[in-house]
Amino acid sequence: MEVAQRQAALAVRRVHDGGTLGAALAAAAAGEDATGGRRHALVQELAFGTLRHWGTLDALTRRLAKKPLSDPLLACLVAVALYQLDHTRAPPFAVVNHAVDNAAAIVRPAAKALVNALLRRYLRERDTLQKAVRADPVARFSYPRWWIDRVAVDFPDEWQAILDAGNERPPLTLRANALRTGRDALAERLAAEEGLVGRPTRHAPEGLVVGPGGAPASWRAFGDGSFAVQDEASMLVARLLAPEPGSTVADVCAAPGTKTTHIAELMADRGCILAFDREPERLARVREAAARLGITSIDARDGAVDALAPGFRGACDAVLVDAPCSNLGVLRRNPEVKWRRRPSDLGPASGQQSEILAAAATMVKPGGRLVYATCSLEPEENEAVVSAFLEARPEFAIDPPDKFPLSLDADGWLRCRPDRHGTDGFAAVRFHRA
Repeated sequence: MEVAQRQAALAVRRVHDGGTLGAALAAAAAGEDATGGRRHALVQELAFGTLRHWGTLDALTRRLAKKPLSDPLLACLVAVALYQLDHTRAPPFAVVNHAVDNAAAIVRPAAKALVNALLRRYLRERDTLQKAVRADPVARFSYPRWWIDRVAVDFPDEWQAILDAGNERPPLTLRANALRTGRDALAERLAAEEGLVGRPTRHAPEGLVVGPGGAPASWRAFGDGSFAVQDEASMLVARLLAPEPGSTVADVCAAPGTKTTHIAELMADRGCILAFDREPERLARVREAAARLGITSIDARDGAVDALAPGFRGACDAVLVDAPCSNLGVLRRNPEVKWRRRPSDLGPASGQQSEILAAAATMVKPGGRLVYATCSLEPEENEAVVSAFLEARPEFAIDPPDKFPLSLDADGWLRCRPDRHGTDGFAAVRFHRA
């Protein structure tokens, strides 16, 4: 546990320096002895959890020290230890002792006494300190103030539930590969081979929830391509596109390929799926996923949609635009995002989204379908983009399906929320070209 605590603190510090959490976790582990699956899972849990609750943990650290700690890494180490004390079953004496030793190892020897004093004071005065810091909304909800204010205005009756749901640890959700197995058979296999208990997702017929955590890549069913890891809301996006076997479909922002491979499975791997992405390294992940899942119908092409679309003008029966976005709908899976985003990020994002949607629309044949989706619920990235698109392209109209696993909103949009549906936050809408 001592090494895991140290690696988590280093990862959290790197995130605050501007790194991504995935890269920070990899960098934190570099130079340590081989961690093994269990320690790696613990490091992830501590780093993710600390960032989810950073607003609270940082406020507690500041109150305990009576002033900001001069060393940012020391503040991250204390925050990780506080997270362990409040959100894990680790013995308090072990948490404190490990934090003291880690302070000497990665900060400076003189920091041992300070860390020991701070954490022992917290154990003595926990209730009083918690009550004091939670008077501040940033500490109570653990989000930046601008985001709290925005959600409170947009959802005046539900804002607290939305914020709390965004801080929950998300479940591990799998998509059974219909080319190789069914959901029930996958559940039985995982129970027999890995001792896992699964339950069907509420809406997506191919989804299986097996609980939080775990290391799916080590399971035998993953190795032979029987499932992909995918949130239920994400599964519903491909179903909204309703791809048909034998058709020509494009996924113009395809990497890492989760929706692309789902489209192929819905098409029984018959037809052609054009998979575009501007980053060759990320597009390689699409090819890897297709190979593991036994999919042959995906034609992955390096390049941005505006460069590739002219070669496929009016050629596609269906096109998916899973647009790059702020990721503000998936904060429970990407907690570092909430401390990195600013209100000023939304304008540039919507401009890029509009350009991608406009280019993708040229690929849709008359009578074809187009789906626009984001993992965000922000109007700048959704309704504003779609409104401008429809004004510029009157041959397209919103085209909600008659039947769908989850009820669509009155305006024809699919909107998924953690607090309502237990899924990531997604917004998607389907168009038909006259």
